[in-house]
Amino acid sequence: MTTFLNKILGNKRLVLFAFAGFSAAALGMAFISQYAYGLHPCVLCIYQRVPYALVILFAVLGIGLGRNSPRTLSVFTGLTALTFAANAAIAFYHTGVERKWWTSFLEGCSVPSLEGNITDVLAQIAATPVVRCDEIPWTDPVIGLSMANYNVLFCLALAVAALIAWRKNA
Repeated sequence: MTTFLNKILGNKRLVLFAFAGFSAAALGMAFISQYAYGLHPCVLCIYQRVPYALVILFAVLGIGLGRNSPRTLSVFTGLTALTFAANAAIAFYHTGVERKWWTSFLEGCSVPSLEGNITDVLAQIAATPVVRCDEIPWTDPVIGLSMANYNVLFCLALAVAALIAWRKNA
């Protein structure tokens, strides 16, 4: 098993292809949960989708430009590791907002403070997005993790794997 993993992690083109596949699967699951199950994303959910798209772009560029250049493949593998780590950080921040560990600095992520006369309050309510970042739309029924919680774990694991692959033939 270890030899098999070493061979895979030593082939940067295959690694980039695999990371693109994991990213496409994650985006696919996000879109399925949104369009098939009605779990509409908040602002932070959308931000967590961007790094997955970047990883796909890095994989395509790395595989295309790195045909004869191991150095180019290494650069794009390193960028992939950084991108997964950034996604884990965004997901961790989202987890903190969901769990009320802190309030978000992004507009529309938390309950607004309602001040002023009744007209102002009604206008503030009407301007509040339907999907807020501080509400958990779905949790795992077995262990109680949200999608943001799972994204932290998933992206951390992928960041470590990308870092190992980058270091393997750096």
